[in-house]
Amino acid sequence: MPGPDLTLLLDAAAAAGQIAMKYYKSDVEKWDKGDGQGPVTLADLEIDKMLHASLLSARPDYGWLSEETEDDLKRLKHDVVFIVDPIDGTRSYINGHENFATAIAVVRKGIVESAVVHCPAKELTYSAALGQGAFLNGEPIVHSDASDVQSARVLASGEQMKPQHWRDQAPPIERHFRSSLAYRLCLVAQGRFDGMITFRDTWEWDVAAGDLICREAGAKVSDKFKGIPMYNQPKPALRGMIAAAPHLHAGLVQYLK
Repeated sequence: MPGPDLTLLLDAAAAAGQIAMKYYKSDVEKWDKGDGQGPVTLADLEIDKMLHASLLSARPDYGWLSEETEDDLKRLKHDVVFIVDPIDGTRSYINGHENFATAIAVVRKGIVESAVVHCPAKELTYSAALGQGAFLNGEPIVHSDASDVQSARVLASGEQMKPQHWRDQAPPIERHFRSSLAYRLCLVAQGRFDGMITFRDTWEWDVAAGDLICREAGAKVSDKFKGIPMYNQPKPALRGMIAAAPHLHAGLVQYLK
């Protein structure tokens, strides 16, 4: 049975999905946040408000970090913090595509302990608790058995294949793409893809939940310098992320500059 924090996240993510689907494929109010931050919609903000109220009323001693809430560094004084992305893949959501998700994580002293990624348009809910395995709609999931970089199916944007990232040449992968980073990580955890790569600075709310789900499915996760990601940092951004089946991860990082 899920522990109390994971049960709380599952219930909250389901409620977020109901809000998202209320506005899905409609002319939802939207605007650009500026400074290259991308778009936001009324649905993002409504979900954020609901999650903030429901999660913190249940856990008033936890801190809060969300893409759609102005950052308050008081969160750094909390041992335990919620890290939330109300809608990851907002552009897909606006365009009526299915590849968007609500991602919620509980982080204790930098380590993700509980996580949910809910894709309401696909009726998929990924979840994990530290040391308890990873699940999709309640059924256990595990990473693929890929070990050879040659033709490995890896989720990455075209930008990640540019020469400046690689020692001699980009690895000879079969490249695919999905817009939501949280969903990409879950697809690796599920074994539908062998790995995912992103080299840009990566906001914690995009990947915290997916990170734990990947790890609990047995995949290897690191930043682009092969370091272990730590969360609730003063600047809540990681130095990229590589997640893959363990032997494939080792093969991919050998190509890195």
